[in-house]
Amino acid sequence: MNLPQEMPGARVLVIEDETDIRHFVRLALESDGHEVTEAATLERGLIEAGVRRPDLVVLDLGLPDGDGVDFIRTFRSWSSTPVLVLSARSAEYDKVLALDSGADDYLIKPFGSAELLARTRAHLRRRHRHAGGDEAMLRFGNIAIDRARRRVTRDGDLIHLTPIEYSLLLKLTSHPDRVVTHRQLLQELWGPAHTESSHYVRVHMGNLRKKIEVDSSRPRWLLTETGVGYRFSPEGGSHQGA
Repeated sequence: MNLPQEMPGARVLVIEDETDIRHFVRLALESDGHEVTEAATLERGLIEAGVRRPDLVVLDLGLPDGDGVDFIRTFRSWSSTPVLVLSARSAEYDKVLALDSGADDYLIKPFGSAELLARTRAHLRRRHRHAGGDEAMLRFGNIAIDRARRRVTRDGDLIHLTPIEYSLLLKLTSHPDRVVTHRQLLQELWGPAHTESSHYVRVHMGNLRKKIEVDSSRPRWLLTETGVGYRFSPEGGSHQGA
């Protein structure tokens, strides 16, 4: 996959009621060249989102006038801008709820500025790619996906994927660096009647990794978000299993 090496500073909206954390996030983002707008409440966040039209929203879930999930649901009704959640809530239920509601990523407090900026850059790259339109040919490592011909190759040799495996790969690679939950995959690939059948996804993901990854037990491209879902890392992420 061809990625831009440098991108101009983006407009980032930070919605966080804790002053110290909001200040920390602002300084980190500004050090990376971004223009930052702040909001301390859900209501103000929605106003700023509508007025500023940010390239990325960094959102705390525990806001004084409502839950951040409510912001996500409202925001998603009119915007596809990436939302990176920052939260002290570490339970899988809270992660899945936020992601199923439309968040793109979930970072648990406390966190460091390096991880915050790395995730910020990943989501801004994805937004930059989408703004330029979907490419018919997608490449990562020695894998090439020809979307127009529905072909997947490794070093030019055809990889035989089942229709479900191809759909699963296409879904994940169409949302690089974004966590896609089990529920989202099940609903799109198998239908609403199968949204609780997460073992379907695990079986097909295991088979897909055997065909795509060099070592399926230590995947680089198709990564597991434990208890939540999967994420495609176009630059090759840390090794994860199952």
